Amino acid sequence: MKNQIITLSLALASLVTFGQKKELKTAEKALAAKKYSEVLTALKSTEGMLPTMDAKYKAKYYFLQGQALGGKKKYEAAAEAFNNLFSYEKEIGKQKYTKEAKPILTSLIDKVSNLAVSQFNDKKDYPKATKNFALTYKLNPKDTASLYNAAISASLNKDNDTSLKYFLKLKEIGYTGIRTIYKATNKISGQVDNLGSKANRANMIKIGQYENPIDETTPSKKPDIIKNIGYIYVNQGKTEEAITALQEARKANPKDVNLILNEAQLYIKLNKMDKFEGLMQEAIKLDPTNPTLFFNLGVVNANEGKAEDAKKYYKKAIELKPDYGDAYMNLAIAMLSEEKTIVDEMNNNLSNFKKYDALKEKQKKLYREAIPYLEKADSLKRSEDTVRTLLNMYDTLEMSTKADALRVVFKKMRGM
Repeated sequence: MKNQIITLSLALASLVTFGQKKELKTAEKALAAKKYSEVLTALKSTEGMLPTMDAKYKAKYYFLQGQALGGKKKYEAAAEAFNNLFSYEKEIGKQKYTKEAKPILTSLIDKVSNLAVSQFNDKKDYPKATKNFALTYKLNPKDTASLYNAAISASLNKDNDTSLKYFLKLKEIGYTGIRTIYKATNKISGQVDNLGSKANRANMIKIGQYENPIDETTPSKKPDIIKNIGYIYVNQGKTEEAITALQEARKANPKDVNLILNEAQLYIKLNKMDKFEGLMQEAIKLDPTNPTLFFNLGVVNANEGKAEDAKKYYKKAIELKPDYGDAYMNLAIAMLSEEKTIVDEMNNNLSNFKKYDALKEKQKKLYREAIPYLEKADSLKRSEDTVRTLLNMYDTLEMSTKADALRVVFKKMRGM
């Protein structure tokens, strides 16, 4: 009886093995004909047998599965199948299919990578480029540059959540993007060329086409990564997180004026004007010929009621940029800031003719001082505001000729 049971068990095992071999043979023939769906159907019928499958058949199963999935452009699943193969053959100590599979997997990864590059550069299809750069990284975690490209693509697509996720991952893994560029001078043209690799450069020098080899190291992308994290937090309205990120970015790149300005803008949102002004002063030390910095300081001081300081900064902005229309306009407004006080006093002294007239003359003097700056602003960037304000001032000062000419312009602007 025992002999019968053993014989029956052997027969069943033999039958199962025959079934495995048959289905794998069917899958192999379908793969040769590039009938990838048929390959996967044949493999599906043996999937339940994987735990007990013979070693040589199990390795072949993964090998065929990876190729079929790759043929159907299911690259992520294909990579998983190939990686299962590599792990299994390493476990059993045999490398029968691994040597064949590795270049196939490399080819699949290259296809995804090239597709991502094309979508990014040629088609400007940033959503698809993001997906395929991210997939390239997933298929080959050593290719951290693809993760960086995925973050940039998502950023260009204004997909802040995805971009932030990838930038945070880059920060976590310590990605710098630093690489060495191998250059040399072309003996004929005298031009310094990037020769791609150290080995290629050595060969080009050896055959006499190039000389004077130079190694150049690209800057670290770490400051940009942290900066982008900060900018995304800004766009998401996460002010405190943004400040923390930008401060960290500034530690890595303390001379980046844009980082200072972005942090300064956040303090405006938090109504911490003292910190804003401190950062602007810091920015000016780094970039003392930037008119925008002085203009922004003028705006802040004007908003805080420091008219004299505001005028000083606006004049400096104009000195650096003589055609700075907004600076001329704001300077005129700062000069007119005390008009409200004068008008209030005039209203309180309607019966005191002597004092009223003195205040009226003070108002006119203010207008005369501001008019040249306002006229310059109007000449650089005409708007209803500049024309209306000038017209009111001309009328007050009884400058009839200028007032009449500008009134025609104002009526046209308003469609009258």
